[in-house]
Amino acid sequence: MAIPEAQLDVWSAQGSVTQSKNTYASLKAVLEDPASPYHAKSFTILLQGSYGNDTNVYADSDVDLVIRLDSTFNYSLENLSEMAKTDFDSAFANVEYGYADFKKDVLSWLFTKYGSAVHPGNKALYVAGNGNRRDADVLPCVSFRKYRKFNSMNDQDYVEGICFFFPDGTRIINYPRQHSDNLTWKHQQTGGWLKPAVRILKNMRNRMVNDGVIEEGLAPSYYLEGMLYNVPTDLFGTTYAHTLTHALAWLAKTDRSKLVCANEQYYLLWKDTRTSWDPDKCELFLDRVLDFWNNW
Repeated sequence: MAIPEAQLDVWSAQGSVTQSKNTYASLKAVLEDPASPYHAKSFTILLQGSYGNDTNVYADSDVDLVIRLDSTFNYSLENLSEMAKTDFDSAFANVEYGYADFKKDVLSWLFTKYGSAVHPGNKALYVAGNGNRRDADVLPCVSFRKYRKFNSMNDQDYVEGICFFFPDGTRIINYPRQHSDNLTWKHQQTGGWLKPAVRILKNMRNRMVNDGVIEEGLAPSYYLEGMLYNVPTDLFGTTYAHTLTHALAWLAKTDRSKLVCANEQYYLLWKDTRTSWDPDKCELFLDRVLDFWNNW
């Protein structure tokens, strides 16, 4: 039998908001402190992740922040003509302060303020919670531009994102603003059903992990948001049971190779990339979650 509506209603609830909000405000104030070594540079602080997208559940603990250096940027010119690339090279000079310097300065400042609570990772800087402050991940990154056109400084067009680098030099490009904006747009188009449906699916995943049905890390929240983003709008609504039944059935039978991430800059499913979900993992998750749903 399907999961009762009363249980789905419990799982649809948003997790901690007040404590996450206070954690974000506290860390943002620290990162914007005029005494920081990077304060003279232009930078922006953004929320990303489940709390930033209103899809957090009670089991979520981290608050995810992005601190983006804007005084320089990385870029892609692959969509430009050779002439446009030459014009671009002539317009912009190399900069001396880039991603590596910025990440080093952010890390040193967080160490100054939080000491041993700070743990550097391959991409983000983890700040352990204390008292009313929740755990947080701070991602230093640089503004990124995927150019669609460049004729001059006054005649250019690009998609703006962020980029950061792994220790092996691998560049990762992502688009958190587009992800968040598109999720909110789809949430509105579904009459407010999308984000509760995401939270239900995340709670189902967490329950399956706890029960040993799937391994932790098989279905990251980011990809679950993207998966439901692709479900047709008219399949949402009436009840949570109706929404999840029709959404999962549609995902099981559709051509999943055509699904896109919520940012609409990448395919959702693609092998051997760090910006897409492995198709085999998605298929395994769908098989297990459908079985979980049907045999509750």
